[in-house]
Amino acid sequence: MAKLYFSYAAMNAGKSTLLLQASHNYVERGMRTLLFTSTLYAEGGTGVISSRLGISAAAELYAEGDDLFDRIRGQTGESRVDCVLVDEAQFLTAEQVWQLARVCDRLHVPVMCFGLRTDFQGKLFPGSSELLAIADVLREIRTICYCGSKATMVVRQGADGGALTDGDQVSIEKSVYVSLCRKHWEEETGRWPVKGPRP
Repeated sequence: MAKLYFSYAAMNAGKSTLLLQASHNYVERGMRTLLFTSTLYAEGGTGVISSRLGISAAAELYAEGDDLFDRIRGQTGESRVDCVLVDEAQFLTAEQVWQLARVCDRLHVPVMCFGLRTDFQGKLFPGSSELLAIADVLREIRTICYCGSKATMVVRQGADGGALTDGDQVSIEKSVYVSLCRKHWEEETGRWPVKGPRP
C-alpha cells in the first residue's frame, strides 16, 4: 500500500536536500517523480526546489485552493507516476493534505512531504498539523541549536537581531530564521506559553 510520509524539522535541517536525493534515487532507477513546492517559493513564476548545498530541481507550484488530487491524477494519465514529493508542506491546507492521502489510497502512489512543524511563535502550521494527524509515517529530521542540543523551534529575527514575537505566520525570507532548542527559544522570545509563573 502506498503511504503518506511527513518529514519535518526546524530550519536548515536539510529537508530540501533529502527531498532532492529521494527524487534522484527514483529517477536513477528509471522511475518518474512529481515535485511540488509552494507558490511562495516561485522564482520568476517558476517552481524550483533548491538546497543550501547548491542542488536544485524544477517543481510544479501549488497554491491554496489547488486540488492536488486532480492535478496528480491528470499526470498519471500521461505516464506512470512512481512518487510525489512536496516541499514546504507546512503551507498545504488541511484539505490538500487529505487530497494527497487520496493519492496514496486511490492512485496507489506514495507521497513524501517535507516541511516545518511549527512557526516562529511555536504554533503548528495548518498543513503540518494535518500531516501530523493523518500521515502514515512521521520522521523528524534533526538539526542543532547553537548550544549543541537538538533544535525543535524557530525564531524570526528582526533588523536588530532580536527575536520577533508578533507578525504574519508566513515570511519566506530564510535568512531571518534561526533554529533553536526549546530552552533557548523560550529565552530568546521571552515567551512562556502556559499559565502561571516561570519556574
